[in-house]
Amino acid sequence: MTRRALLLAGTSLALMALAVLVGPRLEGAEGAFILWQLRVPRVLVGGLVGGTLALTGAAFQTLFANPLASESTVGTTAGATLGALTALALDLPGGFPVLFGCACLGAALTSLSVMLVARSGRAAMSDVLLAGITVTVATGALSVGLQYVSDSRALVAAARWSLGQLPQVGYEGVLVLAPLVVPAWLVLLALGRALQTFAFGEELSASRGVNVSRLRTLVLAASSLSVAACVAWCGPIAFVGLIVPHVVRRSVGPALGRVLPLSLVTGATFLVLCDGLARSVSPGRELPVGVVTAALGAPALVLLLFRARKA
Repeated sequence: MTRRALLLAGTSLALMALAVLVGPRLEGAEGAFILWQLRVPRVLVGGLVGGTLALTGAAFQTLFANPLASESTVGTTAGATLGALTALALDLPGGFPVLFGCACLGAALTSLSVMLVARSGRAAMSDVLLAGITVTVATGALSVGLQYVSDSRALVAAARWSLGQLPQVGYEGVLVLAPLVVPAWLVLLALGRALQTFAFGEELSASRGVNVSRLRTLVLAASSLSVAACVAWCGPIAFVGLIVPHVVRRSVGPALGRVLPLSLVTGATFLVLCDGLARSVSPGRELPVGVVTAALGAPALVLLLFRARKA
């Protein structure tokens, strides 16, 4: 890695470590409980979720040949949200496994529908983005309808969950998410060289021995699985996968050998810092972290659209 890449990675890891220590001074047994059962698990879950969303966004932007693609803009997050809300609003038994299964199914279906548009060969970059936005809007409408017909108890649970939150007591979230998202990280990172070749075009990548169909399937499966796990546990957290890969590319260049791992590390730090901001904006009350990432991501999306049109 270049010196700039190492600096970015080191700064990100240092900020994540400092996030554990930020806050009132901790002393005694109560302080130890707050540190080890509240702060550390929350930072770890934030790192797992933020890293997953940013890495998935970087992979999607290459796979869809669209700098505006991410798990949010191509419908993966919206599909996972609809699937999970179905389980919550209908009060399906089974706990997290059922929630996760429904989220996986929704994420896979929406991602596949947008990929079919991208693979048609007749779709421009704006068409793929429009298809993702259409899927997102449609699934959002269905999600609202589900909440409307659900009972009051399920409605409150679904509404709170849908804002995206990271509060943790203990390490259950880490133990649930790590076995689901870390293997997906390894798959996406291992596909970095193939994705780099794919970025130059399907025909060239196929002539260099890349199995394009297998590459698409693996990226889609790993991304949908990991995003669905994050959505099922924390709720939808938008725009991380859109913002972070662009920041990384502007810092270290377009080579995926650097972009993918640095997006993972930087995305983890970005979400942890957003969570810290959400806890400090209004003392005594805590904003959902999804509100903060949306507030930052919406202007970023407008800026990227403007830049893409100028290009």
